[in-house]
Amino acid sequence: MRILLAEDDALLGEGLRAGLRQLGFQVDWVRDGLAAERALRANPYAASVLDLSLPAKDGLAVLAAVRTAQVKLPVLVLTARDAVRDRVRGLDAGADDYVIKPVDMLELAARLRALVRRSHGQPQDCLFAQDVLLDPAARAVHKAGEPVLLSTREFDLLHTLMLHAGRVLSREQLEQHLYSWGREVESNAIEVHVHRLRRKLGNALIQTVRGVGYVLMRASGSP
Repeated sequence: MRILLAEDDALLGEGLRAGLRQLGFQVDWVRDGLAAERALRANPYAASVLDLSLPAKDGLAVLAAVRTAQVKLPVLVLTARDAVRDRVRGLDAGADDYVIKPVDMLELAARLRALVRRSHGQPQDCLFAQDVLLDPAARAVHKAGEPVLLSTREFDLLHTLMLHAGRVLSREQLEQHLYSWGREVESNAIEVHVHRLRRKLGNALIQTVRGVGYVLMRASGSP
């Protein structure tokens, strides 16, 4: 899943970006509040990690601005401020969770997965559709109880479609969900990954809506 990281400390930001990428996230990284607000308004991120102490525009002001603009993605506040007052201010401004520096990467990743899951109305850790189970934490997929080996991009595409089960997503929307800044995207990349997923998981799971995009079917024959 694609997330926005807003952190002005170069060393910490580089470490967070690298760590989150290793754990399966696509990460766009910005270093000031104005850039964070622009990115959040313009891109369909699954979630954001937002430092409170940003230059140009404070993290709380960024959060208030995007919530006023009806940007509804989950926001996890990252802060060195350990006072209860600062945490309360962040939550009241529209944050969904917070982590205090120094950050444990596994905890940060788990909190992000939980926020994204809840934002899509998913009560369980794993996602289910027909006879396919996807475990985001383990980055594992099973079909009828048997493990299925997927590439990183195949897994990310399946995860996105399962989070939006029943909703038609265009190729452009899928590309925006899957690829962070600076990643080159082949013109037929989504079609190729869908073809490979169908070969591994069956043709009934992902349906083509001609001229529109793709939809993952929750149950056989129904969106």
